[in-house]
Amino acid sequence: MINVENLTKKFGDFTAVQNVSFSVKKGEIFAFLGPNGAGKSTTIKMLTTVLQPTSGQIQLDGKDPVKQQDDARKSFGIVFQDPSLDDELTAYENMYFHGVLYQVPKKELSAKIEQLMTFVDLWDRKDSLIKEFSGGMKRRLEIARGLLHHPKILFLDEPTIGLDPQTRNHLWSYIQNLNKTEGLTVFMTTHYMEEAERIANRIAIIDHGKIIAQGTAQELKQQTGTENLEDAFLKLTGSSIREEQASGLDHMRAFMQRRKGGR
Repeated sequence: MINVENLTKKFGDFTAVQNVSFSVKKGEIFAFLGPNGAGKSTTIKMLTTVLQPTSGQIQLDGKDPVKQQDDARKSFGIVFQDPSLDDELTAYENMYFHGVLYQVPKKELSAKIEQLMTFVDLWDRKDSLIKEFSGGMKRRLEIARGLLHHPKILFLDEPTIGLDPQTRNHLWSYIQNLNKTEGLTVFMTTHYMEEAERIANRIAIIDHGKIIAQGTAQELKQQTGTENLEDAFLKLTGSSIREEQASGLDHMRAFMQRRKGGR
């Protein structure tokens, strides 16, 4: 369902992602696990057409998101790390406009919205403004919205940051249920060890823009001779505290600013 070969992203002299290769099978839950600044979000932005790769190839359900952006976008839904709902609209209005944008047939749209909002326990709040929602409620609605056009792939970029343990648990219950009942392929990024080990079928550990190991949680533990995923992660990435590096997007902004200044 997802195939990535030698994916690289550079911002000027800075390489945010370097020669990354991996594949995700249909109906699989695949996790990118890595520290802040490792290249997780830059990779997911290339997969979802937000950023163009410097080099390398991507296939999403057989489509090239660089050359076939519109077709590729129809095949996936996404929940970004940062909230992307319109706070001044109601929950239903956010869902409706997303459906129109993705050309969900009008005769199906209302029923689909009700089905998904009921699924995430938000139908009774359909007429509430988003600015009245908690962080957990917003995340649940973003998941419902991302599924509205019936995508084959769901991208989740650090979807549980800032959520309490109960809300995180409920969120993953929804995702696992969809994965089992709909055969939904899920690509997630996280830096929570327990999420990666509990939820994902396979894990790729990324650091400094490179994939340094991938496999099941058990395989990663065997490769590193460790008893738990956290120890495996530390053995692969190093246990020393480092200064947090600027993200790929920070470098992109600085790169574009330099280009503007040079004109």
